[in-house]
This record gives sequence, structure tokens and C-alpha cells, in this order.
Amino acid sequence: MEQRRLGTDGPEVSALGIGCLGMSGRYGAVDEAESLATLHAALDNGVTLLDTGDFYGVGSNEHLVGRALRSRRREQITVSVKFGVLCEPDGKWGRLDTRPEMVRNSLAYTLRRLGTDYVDIYRPARCDPDVPVEETVGAMSELVSEGYVRFVGLSEVDAETLRRAHATHPVSDLQTEYSILSRDIEDNGLLELCGQLGVGITAYGVLSRGLLSGRRPEDRDGDVRGAFPRFQGDNLEHNLALVRRLRAVAEAKGVTVPQLAVAWVLARGADIVPVVGARSRTQLAESLGAGGIGLTAEDLAAVERAVPAGSAAGDRYPRRPAPAPSADDKT
Repeated sequence: MEQRRLGTDGPEVSALGIGCLGMSGRYGAVDEAESLATLHAALDNGVTLLDTGDFYGVGSNEHLVGRALRSRRREQITVSVKFGVLCEPDGKWGRLDTRPEMVRNSLAYTLRRLGTDYVDIYRPARCDPDVPVEETVGAMSELVSEGYVRFVGLSEVDAETLRRAHATHPVSDLQTEYSILSRDIEDNGLLELCGQLGVGITAYGVLSRGLLSGRRPEDRDGDVRGAFPRFQGDNLEHNLALVRRLRAVAEAKGVTVPQLAVAWVLARGADIVPVVGARSRTQLAESLGAGGIGLTAEDLAAVERAVPAGSAAGDRYPRRPAPAPSADDKT
């Protein structure tokens, strides 16, 4: 498989990574044996980048990735881990906490669950509004010096935060949603800034949480997609119509829409690595098939005509409820 470097001085990884979130129930019940078999198949086919989070399945996802790690030499695999999201007893995600002491505490648990003595890329899942990014990244920098972390990454931050973090310690890559339906980083300056700073991009949501596969949210416990605006009501019907237009482009190319979607992200730059959320070997095989698809300028223009930038209906995430007023606010 083609190799790409994440950032100027970051790790060299496979051009396609595997996002493991869906293997721990975020989109409904899963088959753990099939999840593990999918990870093994990915590694067998040259995938070297596995992305997880310590809050995925309240730690169970790291245990799963740890089992896959035991089947290979550790240095052959790049493990990216997100931290900072606190979990409730029922498994729901809570608030952020990226204080320096939590950075070290979180990594201690991660290393045990993964069964390894270092993490390749460590990143806060989101920017904690109560903690300056310099403090969080400073703690991560100490872990790099101590050998517990190889590279510092970030996830879903704005341009100013990226600049401040990178000035504290070099950032290898920014993890952000990037797909045919989600092109915010092209407009908010992040894509350009990453190029200027030598920061790579790991693109998640490449298939827009299955939307670009033409899927509707499944009526089963644990599938949170029904709460996302793009999967609701008229938004969903509008977006599925866009997928049908893409299908015509894909069929003319002799590929599937998911393969076209992955190939489109691969074509956006040599320092961009799409991270796909395959939960089965069948889904994996389809995504891997995108690696050999070369998109011409005419192909890219056809995609743009079918789905112009900004044409998706609905926000990427549900809006957070406004905080309850304090006692002072009520007086």
C-alpha cells in the first residue's frame, strides 16, 4: 500500500487508516469477533494506521486494538489515540478534561489497555475551553521527552489553536472531518494553514458516517446517527439525493460511491490520510479498493458538479443545549 507521511517530521503510515470507533457500539451493536477479524485483515493488507480513543466503548475499544497489536511487531503499527472525553456510568460521553494531570492519567490507562509501552500519536479529542491548549500540549510534550508518546496530534481545533499548539510542540497531524459532503477546512483556513506549518491531516468521516453509502440510521440500540441533523427528515432526503447523483459519477468510473468518496479524499493532497470506519471485512475490502483508483481532473470536476461544496443539508453534529443559567443570571 502507498505510504504517506503525516506532517513534515511525523510518522510514515499507510495511505488509508482504520477508524475503530464503530467497532465499540457507537453505531449500534457489533460483532467483536468480526471487528477483530477486520483489524487483522486490514493489517494483512498493508494498513498500518489504527485510530482509537480511550472513551470509545469506555475503554473497550483500546482492549480490542490491543488484541490486534499482539498479532504484529509493535513497530509495524502506528496507533493514534484520542483522550479528554469523560464518560458517565451508563457509557455516555460527558464533558472534556484535558488538564495536564489528566493527560498523564489518561495515558497510563491507555498503555495498560493497549498492552504497549508507548503510543505513536496522542491527541486531545477536542479543545477544552477551560484549559489553555499550551498547558495540554505542554504535558504531551513531556510525555514525548519521556518516551511514552512519539508524536503530538490535535483534533477538530480552529486555526488559532493550531498555531498556538504548534508553537508549544510540533504537531504531526490534525484529525478533522473531511469528505465530499464536509469541506469546512477548505473555507476556514485550516487546510492552507496545515500546509504552511507542515502539519498532516488524518481525515475522518470520509463516508459521512455511512451517509455516502446511501445508508439510513438503523433502528437499533446504540446507533446515535439518528440524532445527527444530516440524518433527519428533509435533510436526509436531500442528502440521499446527492448520493444518487454521485452514484452516476461512480458508475461511469466503474467504482462504488464509497470508493469514489475515499479516492476523492486521497486526491486532495499527499499529506492527507483518510481514516475509514470499516466494521466488517466486506466494508474493509470495498474501502481498500479505492487505493488503486486514480481520479482525473475530469473525474474531480464531475464530482463537483454532482455535489458542489456546501450542498449538504444539516450541521455535522447535533447542537449542544445551552447551559442552564446560574443563580446570578436569574437575579
